[in-house]
Amino acid sequence: MFHAREQSRTAERELAREIVRDPSAVAALQRRTLAVIIASQVVAGMGLSAGISVGALLAQQMLGDDSTTRLPVALFTLGSALSAWLIGQASQRRGRRWGLGVGFTVGGIGALGVVLAAALNGPGLLFPFLFIYGAGSATNMQARYAGTDLARPESRARATSTALVATTVGAVAGPNLVTPLGHVAEALGLPALAGPFLLSAAAYLGAGLVLFARLRPDPLLLAREIRLSHPDIDEPATPAGVSTAGSRAGIVVAALIMIVGQIVMVAIMAVTPVHIRATGHGMSAVGVIIGLHVAAMYLPSPLTGRLVDRYGQRPVAAASALVLAASGVFAFNAHTLLATGTALVLLGLGWNLGLVSGSAMLTDHTPAPRRASIQGTVDVLISLSGAAASALAGLVMAQTSYAALGLVGTGIALALLPALLWAHHHTPTKGL
Repeated sequence: MFHAREQSRTAERELAREIVRDPSAVAALQRRTLAVIIASQVVAGMGLSAGISVGALLAQQMLGDDSTTRLPVALFTLGSALSAWLIGQASQRRGRRWGLGVGFTVGGIGALGVVLAAALNGPGLLFPFLFIYGAGSATNMQARYAGTDLARPESRARATSTALVATTVGAVAGPNLVTPLGHVAEALGLPALAGPFLLSAAAYLGAGLVLFARLRPDPLLLAREIRLSHPDIDEPATPAGVSTAGSRAGIVVAALIMIVGQIVMVAIMAVTPVHIRATGHGMSAVGVIIGLHVAAMYLPSPLTGRLVDRYGQRPVAAASALVLAASGVFAFNAHTLLATGTALVLLGLGWNLGLVSGSAMLTDHTPAPRRASIQGTVDVLISLSGAAASALAGLVMAQTSYAALGLVGTGIALALLPALLWAHHHTPTKGL
C-alpha cells in the first residue's frame, strides 16, 4: 500500500511539472474534476435527503414517543461532525479522493445498519447507525471544497456552487420517492420507513465508487504539488491586502455565517415533518415539502456563486440572514401547508446564500498548506451547531409550539448582521 501511494505521489509530481510547462492545462483538469464531483453529488444527493425526511418518523414509530423525534437528526448531525473532522484530516494527508470516497462508503454502511435496525425493530441499533449514517452528509458537504482546489480565487464561489447544485437532482428526487420506496421495503418484508434508507445506502456507496474510480489525479494533492513546483502559479496564502490577523478574522466570520445558517435551518427543518403530520397531512406531503426545501438549498447555487463573485461575500451573507429571518416569520404563521412550504423554501434559500458566501470566504482566508484540515474543522463546528439546534428545537416545540420555534429562528438569523458589520472593518475583501 505504501509503495502504491508513493507511485501515485510520483505521478502527481510529474503531472505538476508538465502543468507548469503548460499552465492552461489546469483549466482542463479543473473541468474534469468538477465533472467527477458533479457525478458523485448527483448520486449522493438521493442518500442525503431520503433518509433525513423520515428519520424522526422512524424513531417515533419504534418508540411511540414524540419526545424522541429530535434524537435522529441530533445523532445524524453529531455523526456528521465527527466525520467532517476525520474527512478533513484524511484529505489533508491522502487527498480528496481518499477522504471523500471513504466518507461516502461509511455513510452507506450506516444506512444499511438503519435498515437492519428497522427490520429487527431495534432502537438500540437504530441510534448508533444513524450516527454512522451522518458520514454521508459530512462527505456531501466536504465535496464542495474539492471543486475549489484547482480553481482560481476569482471563480471559487462558482466552483463551490457547481458542486452544490449537482446535489439537487438526487436530493429533490429522494424525498418524493418516500412512498414508492416504502412499497419496495414492504415487498421485501421490511417496515415502509426503511425504504428511503435502502436508497441512501445505494446512493452513498455508488458515490464512493465514482470518486475512488474517477477522481484522478487527486485535485488537492495535485494543487499542492503545483505550488511546490511553481509557487507563483497560485495565489498567496492570504488575499492581497489582508493581514494575518485579518485572515484569522475572516475565518471566524466565515465560520459564523455558515454556523448561523445551519442552526436556523436544522432547527426548523428537523421538526417540520412532525408538524406536517400533526396538522393532518400524510407522508406524501412530507416528501413534497422536504423536496422543495432541499431544492431551495441547492438549486440556486449557480446564481449564488455568481452573486458572490460579482458583489462580494458579505453582501450575500447579509441577504442570507434576512431570508432566514423571513423563513422564521412564515414558520410562525404556518397554519397551512402552503405557509409551511414557503417557510421551508425560504429556509433552504437562506442556507444556500450563507453556505456559498461563507465557503468562499473561508477558502480565501485559509493558508493553502492547511486548507483541508481547517475546512474540516469548521465543518465540525457547523455540524455540532446543527446537532445542538436539532435537540433544542425538539424541546422548544414540545414545550411551546412550531410557531415559537419560528420566532427563535428569526432572532438568531438577525443576530448575524452585527457580526457582518464588524467584519466590514476587520476583513477587507472584494465587494465592500
